[in-house]
Amino acid sequence: MGLDRAASINDLRLRAKRRIPRFAFDLVDGGAENERNMRRNSEAFQEVELTPRYMVDVSKIDTTVTVFGQTYDAPFGMAPIGMLNAFWPGADLTLARLCKAQNIPYVASSASSTTLEALAEAADGNGWFQLYVSSDAAVTEGLIARAEAAGYTTLMVTADVPAAGKRDRDIRNQLAVPFRFTPDVILQCAMNPRWALTSLEYGAPNVANYANLLQGATSYAEVQKTLITPGFTWDDLKRLRARWKGRLLVKGILHAQDAVTCAELGCDGIVVSNHGGRQVDFGPPTIEALPAIADAVAGRMTVILDSGIRRGADMLRAKALGADFAFAGRAFAYGVGAGSDAGAQKAFEILHLELVRALGQLGVSTFDDVGPTHLGKYRMK
Repeated sequence: MGLDRAASINDLRLRAKRRIPRFAFDLVDGGAENERNMRRNSEAFQEVELTPRYMVDVSKIDTTVTVFGQTYDAPFGMAPIGMLNAFWPGADLTLARLCKAQNIPYVASSASSTTLEALAEAADGNGWFQLYVSSDAAVTEGLIARAEAAGYTTLMVTADVPAAGKRDRDIRNQLAVPFRFTPDVILQCAMNPRWALTSLEYGAPNVANYANLLQGATSYAEVQKTLITPGFTWDDLKRLRARWKGRLLVKGILHAQDAVTCAELGCDGIVVSNHGGRQVDFGPPTIEALPAIADAVAGRMTVILDSGIRRGADMLRAKALGADFAFAGRAFAYGVGAGSDAGAQKAFEILHLELVRALGQLGVSTFDDVGPTHLGKYRMK
């Protein structure tokens, strides 16, 4: 299937799967253990019904939103994904430039394959920085200082990685950083020549922001140990809040009381996220966790939803349940994997056109007008 015939994000996923070696595709496509939580993230959106209202003038649809004082052309952005250049070479910069061109936020990951400085330049004012709090305080401080110097004004602290997730696909694929070119990996590369040739042009992907620290790493698990700390507490977040002078968000919130604590500590927002189902397999889908969280902090901070967005209407469901904004990760990754720059553009167009169509069908002309009154029945616990 060519890009011109791709009708959905899932179509892009299937095309990307045919173009990318299995070990690289699974790195992004896979989830934790049985992948139940990953599947439920997107499936649970279908349990939320919205009730259309008709005889409303929807001849002009406005998808712009203002978040933290900056106006974006759509109510969704690109979520952080680590090691994305392994999925498709050059993906980090491709998506950062796309987000600038479409005027939506791009969140650069601490674990990106491209330096945070290069991504800040490519996103050109639309970049946010996602921080993993390291077990080494000096590493964390170094990243924060670099983010400040690069011009980032929004810091997204990831809280949901106290321990590395168990991703069975990566274990079966014997994923290592840097990649080990075993006979199986070489065969997979040979079967996907476009990926292989493009990889030669860009070089072997690595965790660019930690390059000097990880030269001796032999596995992705070792990399993750440097990226995270099991000792990250509310006291540490309080110190981060005092240290960072820009806007501070906490990503990975699934419990209402945790959201309240973030508000009490002076955070500017939270991201209701379960890491795309990549960390734990037993947690709730994010859309199911959202209503209680949004109610608990209503009016006190910005609430963003991440994980599971596959359709434009999913953003309306999230808005009706209390989210101010949304991030998609895999949806954009599938696009760039399906067709590099053109595929990334296609992913944005699919989501945005679906969003515009869904707004019109719902009977509202602006995203900000979507609210609880549009909720039909939904089967959340």
